[in-house]
Amino acid sequence: MAAPCYLGWDFSTQQLKVIAIDEQLRVIYEDNVHFDKDLPEFKTQGGVYIHSDRLTVTSPVLMWVKALDMILEKMKSSGFNFSQVRALSGAGQQHGSVYWKKGSLQILKNASAKLPLHESLKACFSVSNSPIWMDSSTASQCSALEKAVGGAQHLASMTGSRAYERFTGNQIAKIYSQNPEVYMQTERISLISSFAASLFLGAYAPIDYSDGSGMNLLQIWEKAWSVSCLDACAPGLEEKLGCPVPSHSVLGSISPYYCQRYGFSPDCKIVAFTGDNPASLAGMRLQEGDIAISLGTSDTLFLWIQEPTPALEGHILCNPVDSQTFMALLCFKNGSLMREKIRDDCASGSWDEFSKALSSTVAGNNGNLGFYFDVMEITPEAVGIHRFNSDNQKVVSDFPKEVEIRALIEGQFMAKRIHAEKLGYKVSKYDEKA
Repeated sequence: MAAPCYLGWDFSTQQLKVIAIDEQLRVIYEDNVHFDKDLPEFKTQGGVYIHSDRLTVTSPVLMWVKALDMILEKMKSSGFNFSQVRALSGAGQQHGSVYWKKGSLQILKNASAKLPLHESLKACFSVSNSPIWMDSSTASQCSALEKAVGGAQHLASMTGSRAYERFTGNQIAKIYSQNPEVYMQTERISLISSFAASLFLGAYAPIDYSDGSGMNLLQIWEKAWSVSCLDACAPGLEEKLGCPVPSHSVLGSISPYYCQRYGFSPDCKIVAFTGDNPASLAGMRLQEGDIAISLGTSDTLFLWIQEPTPALEGHILCNPVDSQTFMALLCFKNGSLMREKIRDDCASGSWDEFSKALSSTVAGNNGNLGFYFDVMEITPEAVGIHRFNSDNQKVVSDFPKEVEIRALIEGQFMAKRIHAEKLGYKVSKYDEKA
């Protein structure tokens, strides 16, 4: 009998990825489908459509389904033994939403194993292009939601975040206000994570607490939908969302479709999918007091937190590992692009020179500090370069190159600590001594 293994799926912005691990957590298979390259018929750029207003950003739902068909066929051709898969789960890009047309549940449940799934589901979506996290077209809906519940801070205290344009509640409100007939034709609204789980389950998978807390709709303390938020977005919304569940819930067994078409065991379990950021916290095995920083184009900071204080900046989400605790998430737009700019200006474009210059200066930079925002920052909302010397005087001219480099790095990390502490993160005395 084949050794048991487990599948992990990632429905991200630009590609669909799969990984198989054995019981010792060793990778035994991995593959991906790149949307632009492997599915050119959808004509996406970076996996998305940027609309003419430059604010609306969507992705075609059927592209994700077809990508799943494609990757499963690739696995089958490679000789992958699907019968050894005991369970599967996954992650999806946060804040995207999928709208299932009335009658779709029966089609999903009874999909013919003789057809690729995308052919069975091609008429199942009332909105063919899903709004995703890059969308920023819902400013008026955000204002209306905050006003309806008593202000931005009250909304953050309830749902973990003030109203954000990419958050699902505001996207639903936009669809309802612009296309009420489309909204009325919709029997279920999924996040991309719960949509992906639904494909494997052959039924509508519930939204998990962690990804659900990125919607401006879930009360993060009670783990239930906020009636006032739902009512502010669209009528009859609770029924279309279903009941949220803990992120580690076992939802049921795999759909017979996959057993018949690919040879999965009917005992293969589907564990709730979650958002990509909560999945990162779980995958890195963070524990209480831990903090993780991703240094990318945008810098992302996330941490396990016991007693959060939701603020107007940053996000508090339900913890995917422990439903009684929380995770904090902060995003800083001026990340690696700003570091690369200072590297080019002060270190001849060389990371080696940059590192040497950084090492040549002392921690604390003799009191010289800088905050560097090439583009309008998210946290805080600021732009420009702001330098301060040891007398706390604002300095307009450049620092010496090595001082500039340390001022950038220390300023970026100081900002991360300050804003994390505003959300309730506590640096222990042990950490400070270390």
